[in-house]
Amino acid sequence: MWLFDTLRGQKAELLIPRDRPLTLYVCGVTPYDTTHVGHAHTFLIFDVLIRYIRHCGGTVRYCQNTTDVDDPLFERAARDGIPWDELARRETEQFVKDCQALNLIPPDFFPKASEEIATMIPIIERLVELGHAYVRNGNVYFDVSTEPTYGAMARVDGYEALLALANERGNNPNDPLKDDPLDFVLWQRSRPGEPTWPSPWGRGRPGWHIECTAMATRYLGPQIDIHGGGRDLIFPHHPSEIVQTEPYTGKRPFVHFWVHGGLAWLDGQKMSKSLGNLVFIKDALQQHSADALRWYLLSFPYRDDFEYVRSDVPLAVQQVERLTAALAAQGDSKGEPLNAEPFYQTYFAALDNDLDTPKALAQIGALSNAILEAASSGYNVVGAQSALREMAHVFGFWAAA
Repeated sequence: MWLFDTLRGQKAELLIPRDRPLTLYVCGVTPYDTTHVGHAHTFLIFDVLIRYIRHCGGTVRYCQNTTDVDDPLFERAARDGIPWDELARRETEQFVKDCQALNLIPPDFFPKASEEIATMIPIIERLVELGHAYVRNGNVYFDVSTEPTYGAMARVDGYEALLALANERGNNPNDPLKDDPLDFVLWQRSRPGEPTWPSPWGRGRPGWHIECTAMATRYLGPQIDIHGGGRDLIFPHHPSEIVQTEPYTGKRPFVHFWVHGGLAWLDGQKMSKSLGNLVFIKDALQQHSADALRWYLLSFPYRDDFEYVRSDVPLAVQQVERLTAALAAQGDSKGEPLNAEPFYQTYFAALDNDLDTPKALAQIGALSNAILEAASSGYNVVGAQSALREMAHVFGFWAAA
């Protein structure tokens, strides 16, 4: 299949390995307010990708992390007056329940950053030893000047634009211990009330970016086939992973395909925890089936931002009802067989072309309609139903189970 790689800025051919599992790492949630439809959209993209790779005869080794050591989690725990680890445990449990309800394939590895500190410290030590990082008063920073291509994935114009984008996403440019405002934290002294772990630089905690490097390389190896997440990770998170991982492992590239999903919007604003304009999956599932939500969220091109419109979800409900009816339809076993091949071929060609889920869904809908019409006209629809079930199964619909 052909898949868009964010770093290259174009589609490239993804060859599914036959002699080993394809390795997939997806950046997971920070568990303080989960799971909203933006999360669900991201993980659905990779769920369909895994199912399609399996359909093509491949296997996947899938790692999805939990970022339970991060500023937003600590801030929320302090605001609500509960221990940070209790908040993380509660929200992670809710996230897992939501994923199960949506019929998402569970990852093979589901590490928590808080349990992987021992893996991070040797990586940081090695980066200091190689001259890519420096130590200041118990903090360790990555020196971005040692990697001239830093931030290339973001495709913005120059240093100032990179710095502005980093500042929007958690960077502190006024840290007096930094050599450069764009340098990022690998290890930091914890603030009062935050957890701490021992390290060669004193007690503290890891920075955000090093957490994913440690977990990805531990569970999937020094090079990964596909690394994914939301579009908001295109900078600084994923470029930071690249520049700290490649010197440490000595392997380039760290990742062959960087795949990013679009972000969810609601009422004209980006859906975000900070704004509080969230639609939670547990609430949406009170109103609509998992299949309807899957259909709706996969009806948008995966790389595009999308507006979640509550009044549009019932249209997906209708599509799922027709799919279910088509799978149960009774035609004439002695009648002329309905030819499903054109729908089937167009469906899989769409998935081969950068996971074009809207076009693929259109074929599921069209074949459902054709089966219902053909069954009422006395055709034999058994073979067409088999093709439709196979197509629906790749999309993870419960109706196809």
